[in-house]
Amino acid sequence: EDRADLGLVAYPKPRRGLLVETFAEDRMVLICPPGHPLAERGRVGLAELASCRFISFEPDVPTRKAIDQLLRDRNVEVTVSMELDNIETVKRAVEVDSGMAIVPANSVVEEVASGQLCSLEIADVEVWRPMGMVLRRGRTITPALREFVEVLREFGRRTSHGRGPVAQAEGPEEDDAAA
Repeated sequence: EDRADLGLVAYPKPRRGLLVETFAEDRMVLICPPGHPLAERGRVGLAELASCRFISFEPDVPTRKAIDQLLRDRNVEVTVSMELDNIETVKRAVEVDSGMAIVPANSVVEEVASGQLCSLEIADVEVWRPMGMVLRRGRTITPALREFVEVLREFGRRTSHGRGPVAQAEGPEEDDAAA
């Protein structure tokens, strides 16, 4: 409906008529409840997921597609116990011991700090989820929007451990006029 000035997406892809910039990457981690047998390990290989119940995102979610590809590439078959549509419900399901999940590390900082969840590194591969901002080409970039874009870029520089901003596909320009 042409009402949004900016969109935030995981796994951004260039699209006609849009300015797309990958500004950060989230490290992906495995999460489990504190009482889980793997909780104290700190690092877990992907092959060990084959013996665990796994909570996944719904099949059309880009993060799910990337996790599925990662598991296929390593010949790991998991038993999906639930398919959920967002990170918050995935975290709640893991908290009540419905399975383990792979999520962005930034999304579980509070739950790990409070002891609600345990975060485990994936031992055999580093997994990063790109985060992007999307703006409509030809829109006037207001000073407030320009400042917010800079805040996102700074967030990427601080949180991506030298991995962001990762790529830019025609980032926002001050002179872009409404089309």
